[in-house]
Amino acid sequence: MRVQKVQILVDCAARRFRPYCLGAEEKEKNMAIDFSLTDEQELLVDSLKEYAERYFGDEQAVNDMYAAHQVPAEAQDAYRDAGFAFMGLPEEVGGIPTDHVTLGLMTEKLYEFTGCMTPFMTGMLGSADLAEFGTPEQAAVIVEEYEKSGQAVCALCLSEPGAGSDNQGMAMTSTKQEDGTFVLNGQKTWVTNGADVPYLLVICKDESPARENNKMSLWLVRRDAPGVSTAHLSKLGQHTVPFVDVFFDNVKVTEADRVGGEGNGWMLLMKNFEFERCLVVAQGLGLAQAAQNDAIAYAKERIAFNKPIITNPRVQGLIEENEMILQQSRHWLYYCLWKLDQGESINADIAMLKSWGTRAHLQVADNAIEVFGGLGYTDEVRVGRIWRDLRGNMLAGGTCEVMDYIAGRAIPKWHKYK
Repeated sequence: MRVQKVQILVDCAARRFRPYCLGAEEKEKNMAIDFSLTDEQELLVDSLKEYAERYFGDEQAVNDMYAAHQVPAEAQDAYRDAGFAFMGLPEEVGGIPTDHVTLGLMTEKLYEFTGCMTPFMTGMLGSADLAEFGTPEQAAVIVEEYEKSGQAVCALCLSEPGAGSDNQGMAMTSTKQEDGTFVLNGQKTWVTNGADVPYLLVICKDESPARENNKMSLWLVRRDAPGVSTAHLSKLGQHTVPFVDVFFDNVKVTEADRVGGEGNGWMLLMKNFEFERCLVVAQGLGLAQAAQNDAIAYAKERIAFNKPIITNPRVQGLIEENEMILQQSRHWLYYCLWKLDQGESINADIAMLKSWGTRAHLQVADNAIEVFGGLGYTDEVRVGRIWRDLRGNMLAGGTCEVMDYIAGRAIPKWHKYK
């Protein structure tokens, strides 16, 4: 059942959100940045908090989600019913058009309030790609599938055992047959939500797996199509977001299943990489903030030597270091999101933030464990779980080392030498 505030959120969202850090008048006058929240964004935050308290407020229930490797259907249905799942999608597919800053705010606060991993951010990205690149018929499956359940609609199948950051090493192919159909053959790995979604958004090389072949296409494939199979992958953290290997054995598709133009798949995906990395940072920022919140609350309550440990200079130093990281990360993130809303590239900006931010967020969780002491190294509190989840963000959306490489190539181009 929807709570009243969430229903109001849907009503307000239908009128579209104004940019988080840019007022409409300032945008027209001098592009000034305003970090205050609009009324609609404050309502969004309140609604997210109420949602999180209802479905993720019980720590044992969250631990059960991690053990089951999924978020319960009830929580996913409620997320859909609240309208959160449709944020950022175009109106033509039943979505709620939303600026990048508000989507970043929604992601950060969702992960802060829940204090755990959820499949929603990845689901947002998959639906956005399908809505933007797909035909009207392909995009229509978004609402169609969400009406059946609150689960994500599609999972992106990108990485392969021999091709992660090295996309030219991709070996999976689509081969045209005499009858005009195509068959897909190959393997994808680290596919987030790949065992649960009804559709897979698959990128593979056209015809030849040769390294010099840079023609790749996107295909929309039903997960239950003949020839598709999956195998669960175990990982250190982020257990509520299942990872799988996906195998394609002579999977038949038609031209109607191609998403975007022939051979343009990689260029289409690159278009949204910058925003994806923003959301990875926003997700990590929210989790790191949750760890900081827990550490401060514990330090105020824990008595040692007849006084709360919050009075200990070393504990204060850990909390201060965390706060510096959180504030720097937050300001840098929303600056990147603001630039996206102005139509500017943030290729180097977000590469640097993704590299520094995901490392720094892990340090926040590590410091929180230190504040808890031995208790922080047990499963009795969640900061250890947050630490494990945050370690995965250093790999998601491109490793820190690849981000450093991207930024290192781009920064010299900013400087003009005489």
